[in-house]
Amino acid sequence: MAKIQVKQLEALTADDGGLTLREDGGIVGRVRVGQRGITVLFRFEFKLNGAKRDQALGSWPKKSLASIRAERDRLRVTVSEGINPTAAKKAAKIEKQAAIEATIAGAKRLAAENLTVADLFVEWLKDGVARQDDNAELIRSFTKDVLPSIGKKSLRGLTEKDILAMLRTVRERGVNRYVVSLFADLNQMLAWGEKRKPWRGLMIDGNPANLVEVKKLLDHDYQEERDRILTVDEIRELRDIFERMERDYAALPPGQKYSGIRPLERKAQLALWICLGTLCRIGELLKAEWRHIDLSKGTWFLPAMNTKGHRGMRQDHHIFLSTFALRQFKELHTLTGNTPYLFPATNHTGHVDLKSISKRVGDRQEQFKKRSKPLSGRRNDNTLVLSKGTNGDWTPHDLRRTGATTMQELGVTLEIIDRCQNHLLGGSKVRRHYLHHDYAKEKTEAWRLLGERIDAILATDNVVPINHNTRLSADLG
Repeated sequence: MAKIQVKQLEALTADDGGLTLREDGGIVGRVRVGQRGITVLFRFEFKLNGAKRDQALGSWPKKSLASIRAERDRLRVTVSEGINPTAAKKAAKIEKQAAIEATIAGAKRLAAENLTVADLFVEWLKDGVARQDDNAELIRSFTKDVLPSIGKKSLRGLTEKDILAMLRTVRERGVNRYVVSLFADLNQMLAWGEKRKPWRGLMIDGNPANLVEVKKLLDHDYQEERDRILTVDEIRELRDIFERMERDYAALPPGQKYSGIRPLERKAQLALWICLGTLCRIGELLKAEWRHIDLSKGTWFLPAMNTKGHRGMRQDHHIFLSTFALRQFKELHTLTGNTPYLFPATNHTGHVDLKSISKRVGDRQEQFKKRSKPLSGRRNDNTLVLSKGTNGDWTPHDLRRTGATTMQELGVTLEIIDRCQNHLLGGSKVRRHYLHHDYAKEKTEAWRLLGERIDAILATDNVVPINHNTRLSADLG
Protein backbone atom coordinates (compact mmCIF):
# COMPACT_ATOMS: atom_id res chain seq x y z
CA MET A 1 0.00 0.00 0.00
CA ALA A 2 1.64 3.20 -1.23
CA LYS A 3 2.31 6.17 1.00
CA ILE A 4 -0.09 9.05 0.80
CA GLN A 5 1.60 12.04 -0.83
CA VAL A 6 1.08 15.72 -0.14
CA LYS A 7 0.61 16.40 -3.85
CA GLN A 8 -2.09 13.71 -3.88
CA LEU A 9 -3.93 15.56 -1.10
CA GLU A 10 -3.52 18.92 -2.80
CA ALA A 11 -5.04 17.49 -6.00
CA LEU A 12 -8.29 16.46 -4.29
CA THR A 13 -11.49 18.12 -5.56
CA ALA A 14 -15.06 18.40 -4.39
CA ASP A 15 -15.85 15.28 -6.37
CA ASP A 16 -13.58 13.30 -4.03
CA GLY A 17 -15.80 13.91 -0.98
CA GLY A 18 -16.24 10.65 0.96
CA LEU A 19 -13.11 9.07 -0.57
CA THR A 20 -11.04 6.89 1.79
CA LEU A 21 -7.23 6.97 1.64
CA ARG A 22 -5.05 4.30 3.24
CA GLU A 23 -1.38 3.88 4.05
CA ASP A 24 0.68 1.10 5.56
CA GLY A 25 0.96 1.33 9.31
CA GLY A 26 -2.76 1.79 9.98
CA ILE A 27 -3.19 5.31 8.69
CA VAL A 28 -6.67 5.87 7.20
CA GLY A 29 -7.95 9.19 5.84
CA ARG A 30 -11.47 10.23 4.85
CA VAL A 31 -12.00 13.17 2.52
CA ARG A 32 -14.56 15.78 3.53
CA VAL A 33 -15.84 18.75 1.56
CA GLY A 34 -17.23 21.73 3.50
CA GLN A 35 -17.56 25.50 3.54
CA ARG A 36 -13.89 25.86 4.40
CA GLY A 37 -12.80 23.65 1.54
CA ILE A 38 -11.38 20.12 1.46
CA THR A 39 -10.09 18.45 4.62
CA VAL A 40 -8.90 14.93 5.29
CA LEU A 41 -9.63 13.42 8.69
CA PHE A 42 -6.99 10.86 9.65
CA ARG A 43 -7.22 8.08 12.20
CA PHE A 44 -5.03 5.26 13.36
CA GLU A 45 -6.55 1.77 13.05
CA PHE A 46 -5.07 -0.98 15.21
CA LYS A 47 -5.88 -4.22 17.00
CA LEU A 48 -5.69 -4.56 20.76
CA ASN A 49 -6.49 -7.83 22.54
CA GLY A 50 -7.94 -9.18 19.28
CA ALA A 51 -10.35 -6.30 18.78
CA LYS A 52 -10.25 -3.64 16.08
CA ARG A 53 -9.95 -0.09 17.42
CA ASP A 54 -9.10 3.35 16.10
CA GLN A 55 -7.77 6.67 17.41
CA ALA A 56 -7.99 10.12 15.80
CA LEU A 57 -4.72 11.53 14.44
CA GLY A 58 -5.91 14.97 13.35
CA SER A 59 -6.91 16.57 10.06
CA TRP A 60 -5.00 17.78 7.02
CA PRO A 61 -4.20 20.53 6.07
CA LYS A 62 -4.47 21.80 9.68
CA LYS A 63 -1.82 19.23 10.59
CA SER A 64 0.93 18.22 8.24
CA LEU A 65 1.31 14.63 7.05
CA ALA A 66 4.59 14.45 8.94
CA SER A 67 2.85 15.44 12.20
CA ILE A 68 0.07 12.91 11.56
CA ARG A 69 2.60 10.12 10.99
CA ALA A 70 4.55 11.14 14.11
CA GLU A 71 1.35 10.93 16.16
CA ARG A 72 0.67 7.49 14.63
CA ASP A 73 4.18 6.35 15.61
CA ARG A 74 3.65 7.51 19.19
CA LEU A 75 0.34 5.64 19.41
CA ARG A 76 1.91 2.47 17.94
CA VAL A 77 4.38 2.43 20.81
CA THR A 78 1.52 2.78 23.29
CA VAL A 79 -0.40 -0.09 21.60
CA SER A 80 2.71 -2.28 21.55
CA GLU A 81 2.78 -1.94 25.34
CA GLY A 82 -0.78 -3.23 25.51
CA ILE A 83 -2.25 0.17 26.39
CA ASN A 84 -5.38 1.56 24.81
CA PRO A 85 -4.45 5.03 23.45
CA THR A 86 -7.95 6.32 24.22
CA ALA A 87 -7.61 5.25 27.85
CA ALA A 88 -4.10 6.65 27.95
CA LYS A 89 -5.38 9.98 26.64
CA LYS A 90 -8.09 10.09 29.32
CA ALA A 91 -5.54 9.20 31.97
CA ALA A 92 -3.21 11.94 30.79
CA LYS A 93 -6.07 14.43 30.88
CA ILE A 94 -6.99 13.34 34.39
CA GLU A 95 -3.36 13.61 35.52
CA LYS A 96 -3.08 17.06 33.99
CA GLN A 97 -6.27 18.20 35.73
CA ALA A 98 -5.04 16.71 38.99
CA ALA A 99 -1.78 18.59 38.62
CA ILE A 100 -3.68 21.83 38.00
CA GLU A 101 -5.89 21.23 41.02
CA ALA A 102 -2.86 20.39 43.13
CA THR A 103 -1.23 23.64 42.04
CA ILE A 104 -4.37 25.62 42.92
CA ALA A 105 -4.70 23.83 46.27
CA GLY A 106 -1.05 24.54 46.98
CA ALA A 107 -1.51 28.19 46.15
CA LYS A 108 -4.58 28.36 48.41
CA ARG A 109 -2.71 26.61 51.18
CA LEU A 110 0.21 28.98 50.79
CA ALA A 111 -2.17 31.96 50.78
CA ALA A 112 -3.90 30.63 53.90
CA GLU A 113 -0.56 30.18 55.63
CA ASN A 114 0.33 33.78 54.80
CA LEU A 115 -2.95 35.37 55.92
CA THR A 116 -2.23 38.63 57.72
CA VAL A 117 -3.57 40.51 60.71
CA ALA A 118 -5.37 42.79 58.24
CA ASP A 119 -7.05 39.77 56.63
CA LEU A 120 -8.29 38.64 60.03
CA PHE A 121 -9.55 42.15 60.79
CA VAL A 122 -11.66 42.17 57.61
CA GLU A 123 -13.27 38.82 58.50
CA TRP A 124 -13.78 39.81 62.14
CA LEU A 125 -15.59 42.99 61.12
CA LYS A 126 -17.81 40.99 58.77
CA ASP A 127 -18.70 38.05 61.01
CA GLY A 128 -17.28 38.50 64.48
CA VAL A 129 -18.16 41.89 65.95
CA ALA A 130 -21.16 44.23 65.84
CA ARG A 131 -20.71 47.36 67.94
CA GLN A 132 -23.45 49.89 68.55
CA ASP A 133 -21.78 52.42 66.24
CA ASP A 134 -21.59 49.91 63.36
CA ASN A 135 -17.93 49.34 64.29
CA ALA A 136 -17.01 52.89 63.30
CA GLU A 137 -14.67 53.37 66.27
CA LEU A 138 -13.03 49.98 65.70
CA ILE A 139 -12.36 50.83 62.08
CA ARG A 140 -10.98 54.24 63.06
CA SER A 141 -8.66 52.97 65.79
CA PHE A 142 -7.36 49.95 63.84
CA THR A 143 -6.87 51.99 60.68
CA LYS A 144 -4.93 54.61 62.62
CA ASP A 145 -2.77 52.49 64.94
CA VAL A 146 -3.01 48.72 64.42
CA LEU A 147 -2.98 48.10 60.68
CA PRO A 148 -0.11 50.50 59.82
CA SER A 149 2.03 48.74 62.45
CA ILE A 150 1.15 45.03 62.24
CA GLY A 151 -1.53 44.83 59.54
CA LYS A 152 0.80 43.27 56.95
CA LYS A 153 2.30 40.91 59.51
CA SER A 154 1.59 37.23 58.83
CA LEU A 155 -0.74 35.97 61.55
CA ARG A 156 1.43 32.85 61.78
CA GLY A 157 4.42 35.02 62.61
CA LEU A 158 2.71 37.53 64.93
CA THR A 159 4.35 37.64 68.37
CA GLU A 160 3.78 39.45 71.63
CA LYS A 161 6.81 41.61 70.80
CA ASP A 162 5.04 42.89 67.68
CA ILE A 163 1.99 43.79 69.76
CA LEU A 164 4.08 45.42 72.47
CA ALA A 165 5.96 47.53 69.93
CA MET A 166 2.68 48.74 68.47
CA LEU A 167 1.23 49.56 71.89
CA ARG A 168 4.40 51.38 73.00
CA THR A 169 4.15 53.61 69.95
CA VAL A 170 0.57 54.46 70.87
CA ARG A 171 1.53 54.91 74.53
CA GLU A 172 4.05 57.61 73.59
CA ARG A 173 1.07 59.86 72.89
CA GLY A 174 0.19 59.70 76.59
CA VAL A 175 -3.16 57.96 76.07
CA ASN A 176 -3.25 55.29 78.75
CA ARG A 177 -6.96 54.60 78.51
CA TYR A 178 -6.81 54.32 74.74
CA VAL A 179 -3.96 51.83 75.00
CA VAL A 180 -6.09 49.68 77.29
CA SER A 181 -9.14 49.78 75.01
CA LEU A 182 -7.09 49.25 71.85
CA PHE A 183 -5.39 46.22 73.37
CA ALA A 184 -8.75 44.83 74.54
CA ASP A 185 -10.13 45.13 71.00
CA LEU A 186 -7.07 43.49 69.46
CA ASN A 187 -7.21 40.68 72.02
CA GLN A 188 -10.90 40.14 71.28
CA MET A 189 -10.19 39.87 67.55
CA LEU A 190 -7.35 37.38 68.04
CA ALA A 191 -9.41 35.31 70.48
CA TRP A 192 -12.19 35.15 67.88
CA GLY A 193 -9.75 33.96 65.24
CA GLU A 194 -8.17 31.40 67.56
CA LYS A 195 -11.47 29.49 67.66
CA ARG A 196 -12.09 29.42 63.90
CA LYS A 197 -10.55 28.13 60.69
CA PRO A 198 -8.34 29.02 58.97
CA TRP A 199 -7.05 31.39 61.66
CA ARG A 200 -6.88 28.71 64.34
CA GLY A 201 -4.30 26.75 62.36
CA LEU A 202 -2.13 29.84 62.05
CA MET A 203 -1.94 30.44 65.80
CA ILE A 204 -0.41 27.10 66.70
CA ASP A 205 1.25 28.67 69.74
CA GLY A 206 -1.95 30.32 70.88
CA ASN A 207 -3.10 33.91 71.01
CA PRO A 208 0.04 36.09 71.30
CA ALA A 209 -1.97 38.81 73.05
CA ASN A 210 -2.31 36.49 76.05
CA LEU A 211 1.40 36.99 76.69
CA VAL A 212 1.17 40.78 76.77
CA GLU A 213 0.98 42.46 80.19
CA VAL A 214 -0.51 45.74 79.10
CA LYS A 215 -0.47 47.21 82.62
CA LYS A 216 3.31 47.39 82.50
CA LEU A 217 3.04 49.88 79.63
CA LEU A 218 0.88 52.34 81.56
CA ASP A 219 1.73 55.14 83.95
CA HIS A 220 2.19 53.84 87.49
CA ASP A 221 -0.63 56.06 88.73
CA TYR A 222 -3.07 55.20 85.96
CA GLN A 223 -6.53 54.12 87.14
CA GLU A 224 -8.57 52.15 84.64
CA GLU A 225 -11.81 53.13 86.35
CA ARG A 226 -12.06 56.88 86.77
CA ASP A 227 -13.47 58.23 90.01
CA ARG A 228 -13.11 61.93 89.26
CA ILE A 229 -15.95 64.16 90.40
CA LEU A 230 -16.10 67.93 90.27
CA THR A 231 -16.22 69.71 93.60
CA VAL A 232 -18.70 72.47 94.37
CA ASP A 233 -15.96 75.04 93.83
CA GLU A 234 -15.00 73.46 90.50
CA ILE A 235 -18.60 73.57 89.24
CA ARG A 236 -18.63 77.29 89.96
CA GLU A 237 -15.17 77.70 88.49
CA LEU A 238 -16.33 76.04 85.28
CA ARG A 239 -19.22 78.50 85.04
CA ASP A 240 -16.86 81.40 85.67
CA ILE A 241 -14.46 80.18 82.97
CA PHE A 242 -17.27 80.03 80.43
CA GLU A 243 -18.47 83.52 81.30
CA ARG A 244 -15.00 85.05 81.42
CA MET A 245 -13.93 83.57 78.07
CA GLU A 246 -17.09 84.78 76.36
CA ARG A 247 -16.71 88.23 77.91
CA ASP A 248 -13.02 88.53 77.01
CA TYR A 249 -13.57 87.34 73.45
CA ALA A 250 -16.49 89.71 72.92
CA ALA A 251 -14.32 92.60 74.12
CA LEU A 252 -11.61 91.96 71.52
CA PRO A 253 -11.46 94.46 68.65
CA PRO A 254 -12.71 92.99 65.36
CA GLY A 255 -9.20 92.68 63.95
CA GLN A 256 -8.00 90.61 66.90
CA LYS A 257 -10.82 88.08 67.16
CA TYR A 258 -9.23 85.71 64.66
CA SER A 259 -6.08 85.31 66.78
CA GLY A 260 -7.90 85.51 70.11
CA ILE A 261 -8.82 82.52 72.28
CA ARG A 262 -12.33 81.51 71.35
CA PRO A 263 -14.59 80.34 74.17
CA LEU A 264 -16.06 76.88 74.15
CA GLU A 265 -19.06 77.00 71.83
CA ARG A 266 -22.29 77.77 73.67
CA LYS A 267 -23.91 74.54 72.45
CA ALA A 268 -21.03 72.58 73.99
CA GLN A 269 -21.41 74.48 77.27
CA LEU A 270 -25.10 73.59 77.39
CA ALA A 271 -24.27 69.96 76.66
CA LEU A 272 -21.97 69.84 79.70
CA TRP A 273 -24.59 71.34 82.00
CA ILE A 274 -27.18 68.88 80.67
CA CYS A 275 -24.84 65.95 81.43
CA LEU A 276 -24.48 67.26 84.99
CA GLY A 277 -28.19 67.88 85.47
CA THR A 278 -29.61 64.71 83.88
CA LEU A 279 -26.83 62.11 84.46
CA CYS A 280 -26.95 61.28 80.76
CA ARG A 281 -23.97 60.06 78.80
CA ILE A 282 -22.47 62.61 76.44
CA GLY A 283 -22.90 60.25 73.49
CA GLU A 284 -26.58 59.75 74.28
CA LEU A 285 -27.07 63.49 74.32
CA LEU A 286 -25.20 64.20 71.09
CA LYS A 287 -27.34 61.79 69.09
CA ALA A 288 -30.63 62.93 70.67
CA GLU A 289 -33.42 64.26 68.45
CA TRP A 290 -35.82 67.10 69.21
CA ARG A 291 -38.79 64.84 68.49
CA HIS A 292 -37.91 62.99 71.70
CA ILE A 293 -37.86 66.18 73.81
CA ASP A 294 -41.11 67.58 75.20
CA LEU A 295 -40.31 71.04 76.51
CA SER A 296 -43.89 71.65 77.66
CA LYS A 297 -43.95 68.50 79.81
CA GLY A 298 -40.27 68.64 80.69
CA THR A 299 -39.43 65.12 79.51
CA TRP A 300 -36.73 63.52 77.40
CA PHE A 301 -37.23 60.05 75.93
CA LEU A 302 -34.14 58.03 75.06
CA PRO A 303 -34.98 55.04 72.82
CA ALA A 304 -33.05 51.87 73.61
CA MET A 305 -31.14 52.10 70.33
CA ASN A 306 -29.58 55.39 71.52
CA THR A 307 -28.49 54.08 74.92
CA LYS A 308 -25.33 52.28 75.88
CA GLY A 309 -25.30 48.56 76.49
CA HIS A 310 -24.80 45.14 74.98
CA ARG A 311 -26.99 43.96 72.13
CA GLY A 312 -30.37 42.86 73.45
CA MET A 313 -29.67 44.38 76.89
CA ARG A 314 -30.36 48.05 76.18
CA GLN A 315 -33.55 49.64 77.43
CA ASP A 316 -35.65 52.75 76.85
CA HIS A 317 -35.04 55.57 79.29
CA HIS A 318 -37.22 58.50 80.39
CA ILE A 319 -35.64 61.58 81.93
CA PHE A 320 -37.85 64.03 83.81
CA LEU A 321 -36.21 67.42 83.50
CA SER A 322 -35.62 69.61 86.51
CA THR A 323 -36.03 73.35 86.20
CA PHE A 324 -32.26 73.61 85.80
CA ALA A 325 -32.06 71.00 83.05
CA LEU A 326 -35.15 72.32 81.26
CA ARG A 327 -33.56 75.79 81.15
CA GLN A 328 -30.55 74.37 79.31
CA PHE A 329 -32.74 72.53 76.80
CA LYS A 330 -34.82 75.64 76.10
CA GLU A 331 -31.75 77.72 75.36
CA LEU A 332 -30.37 74.95 73.17
CA HIS A 333 -33.68 74.88 71.30
CA THR A 334 -33.20 78.51 70.32
CA LEU A 335 -29.90 77.48 68.70
CA THR A 336 -30.75 74.16 66.99
CA GLY A 337 -34.51 73.78 67.31
CA ASN A 338 -34.95 74.13 63.56
CA THR A 339 -32.99 70.91 62.95
CA PRO A 340 -33.90 67.27 63.73
CA TYR A 341 -30.94 66.78 66.08
CA LEU A 342 -30.06 68.69 69.23
CA PHE A 343 -26.46 68.78 68.03
CA PRO A 344 -26.57 68.62 64.23
CA ALA A 345 -23.53 67.97 62.10
CA THR A 346 -22.23 70.85 60.01
CA ASN A 347 -23.86 69.43 56.88
CA HIS A 348 -27.14 68.85 58.79
CA THR A 349 -27.35 65.25 57.56
CA GLY A 350 -27.03 63.77 61.04
CA HIS A 351 -25.67 64.46 64.49
CA VAL A 352 -22.17 65.60 65.38
CA ASP A 353 -19.39 63.14 66.07
CA LEU A 354 -19.99 61.54 69.47
CA LYS A 355 -16.46 62.38 70.59
CA SER A 356 -16.52 65.99 69.47
CA ILE A 357 -17.25 67.61 72.83
CA SER A 358 -14.97 65.23 74.75
CA LYS A 359 -12.17 66.22 72.37
CA ARG A 360 -12.89 69.92 72.85
CA VAL A 361 -12.80 69.57 76.61
CA GLY A 362 -9.61 67.51 76.45
CA ASP A 363 -7.90 69.88 74.02
CA ARG A 364 -8.38 72.67 76.56
CA GLN A 365 -6.56 70.66 79.24
CA GLU A 366 -3.37 70.18 77.26
CA GLN A 367 -1.12 69.81 80.30
CA PHE A 368 -2.55 66.33 80.93
CA LYS A 369 -2.21 65.08 77.35
CA LYS A 370 1.56 64.51 77.09
CA ARG A 371 1.42 65.27 73.39
CA SER A 372 4.71 65.38 71.52
CA LYS A 373 3.41 68.30 69.45
CA PRO A 374 0.21 70.35 69.19
CA LEU A 375 -2.55 68.77 67.13
CA SER A 376 -3.18 70.59 63.88
CA GLY A 377 -6.56 72.29 63.65
CA ARG A 378 -7.36 71.67 67.31
CA ARG A 379 -7.21 73.79 70.47
CA ASN A 380 -4.04 73.32 72.50
CA ASP A 381 -4.39 75.28 75.73
CA ASN A 382 -5.33 74.88 79.39
CA THR A 383 -8.35 77.15 79.55
CA LEU A 384 -10.61 74.44 81.03
CA VAL A 385 -8.20 73.15 83.68
CA LEU A 386 -9.96 73.27 87.05
CA SER A 387 -8.41 73.82 90.50
CA LYS A 388 -5.10 74.59 88.77
CA GLY A 389 -4.91 70.91 87.85
CA THR A 390 -4.48 69.65 91.40
CA ASN A 391 -7.42 67.23 91.00
CA GLY A 392 -6.41 66.06 87.55
CA ASP A 393 -8.22 66.42 84.27
CA TRP A 394 -11.97 66.09 83.88
CA THR A 395 -14.23 64.75 81.14
CA PRO A 396 -17.91 65.12 80.23
CA HIS A 397 -18.50 61.66 81.69
CA ASP A 398 -17.16 62.89 85.03
CA LEU A 399 -20.11 65.29 85.13
CA ARG A 400 -22.47 62.31 85.01
CA ARG A 401 -20.59 60.81 87.95
CA THR A 402 -20.64 64.17 89.75
CA GLY A 403 -24.40 64.44 89.35
CA ALA A 404 -24.94 60.89 90.60
CA THR A 405 -22.70 61.52 93.62
CA THR A 406 -24.60 64.72 94.36
CA MET A 407 -27.85 62.75 94.32
CA GLN A 408 -26.33 60.32 96.80
CA GLU A 409 -25.31 63.20 99.05
CA LEU A 410 -28.90 64.44 98.89
CA GLY A 411 -30.17 61.14 100.21
CA VAL A 412 -31.43 59.60 96.99
CA THR A 413 -31.28 55.83 97.27
CA LEU A 414 -28.76 53.93 95.18
CA GLU A 415 -31.52 52.08 93.34
CA ILE A 416 -33.13 55.33 92.20
CA ILE A 417 -29.73 56.75 91.20
CA ASP A 418 -29.12 53.63 89.12
CA ARG A 419 -32.49 54.08 87.46
CA CYS A 420 -31.75 57.75 86.77
CA GLN A 421 -28.53 56.62 85.09
CA ASN A 422 -30.41 53.92 83.15
CA HIS A 423 -28.29 51.15 84.58
CA LEU A 424 -29.63 47.68 83.83
CA LEU A 425 -30.49 46.43 87.31
CA GLY A 426 -29.71 42.91 88.43
CA GLY A 427 -32.04 40.37 89.90
CA SER A 428 -33.69 37.30 88.51
CA LYS A 429 -35.25 37.20 85.06
CA VAL A 430 -38.58 36.51 86.74
CA ARG A 431 -38.40 39.79 88.66
CA ARG A 432 -37.40 41.75 85.57
CA HIS A 433 -40.24 40.13 83.64
CA TYR A 434 -43.05 40.75 86.11
CA LEU A 435 -42.07 43.91 88.01
CA HIS A 436 -42.65 46.92 85.77
CA HIS A 437 -43.13 49.88 88.09
CA ASP A 438 -41.50 52.78 86.22
CA TYR A 439 -40.42 54.79 89.31
CA ALA A 440 -41.35 57.98 87.45
CA LYS A 441 -42.36 59.78 90.66
CA GLU A 442 -39.19 58.79 92.49
CA LYS A 443 -36.92 59.68 89.59
CA THR A 444 -38.66 63.02 89.02
CA GLU A 445 -38.03 63.93 92.64
CA ALA A 446 -34.40 62.87 92.44
CA TRP A 447 -33.78 65.03 89.37
CA ARG A 448 -35.61 67.92 91.00
CA LEU A 449 -33.33 67.76 94.03
CA LEU A 450 -30.25 67.58 91.83
CA GLY A 451 -31.35 70.56 89.72
CA GLU A 452 -32.09 72.69 92.78
CA ARG A 453 -28.70 71.77 94.24
CA ILE A 454 -26.90 72.82 91.04
CA ASP A 455 -28.85 76.07 90.90
CA ALA A 456 -27.94 76.74 94.53
CA ILE A 457 -24.26 76.06 93.84
CA LEU A 458 -24.22 78.43 90.86
CA ALA A 459 -26.19 81.14 92.65
CA THR A 460 -23.57 81.92 95.29
CA ASP A 461 -19.83 82.18 95.65
CA ASN A 462 -19.87 80.38 99.00
CA VAL A 463 -20.01 76.63 99.57
CA VAL A 464 -23.64 75.69 99.90
CA PRO A 465 -24.25 73.18 102.69
CA ILE A 466 -26.70 70.38 101.93
CA ASN A 467 -30.00 70.79 103.74
CA HIS A 468 -30.67 67.25 104.83
CA ASN A 469 -34.34 68.11 105.39
CA THR A 470 -34.67 67.95 101.62
CA ARG A 471 -33.57 64.32 101.45
CA LEU A 472 -35.90 61.82 99.94
CA SER A 473 -37.80 59.73 102.43
CA ALA A 474 -36.79 56.10 102.67
CA ASP A 475 -40.05 54.87 101.23
CA LEU A 476 -39.19 56.38 97.85
CA GLY A 477 -36.56 53.69 97.39
